[in-house]
Amino acid sequence: MIEALRGVFDPEIPVNIYDLGLIYGLDVDEAHGRVHIRLTLTAPGCPVAQTFPELVGSTVDAVPGVNEVEVELVWEPPWSKHMMSEAARLQLGLL
Repeated sequence: MIEALRGVFDPEIPVNIYDLGLIYGLDVDEAHGRVHIRLTLTAPGCPVAQTFPELVGSTVDAVPGVNEVEVELVWEPPWSKHMMSEAARLQLGLL
């Protein structure tokens, strides 16, 4: 799942959504092929707020063994640069 999520990039920042810290929760029920993702965006007014969860869901749905994906868009806690991985901060020159 994580590898699939690392293939999805934020449309405004050239970093994948996993390392950017936009994935707040990832629950996988391997026995039933169910995945629940808690996802945020960098800002509530993000122009892709309506379409991005569907893109993330379809990306994870393509992973072998996945039968059902639920993507929940959440806003708490608010995203900040501190949620990014060290690799992402390095890539963006923030270290």
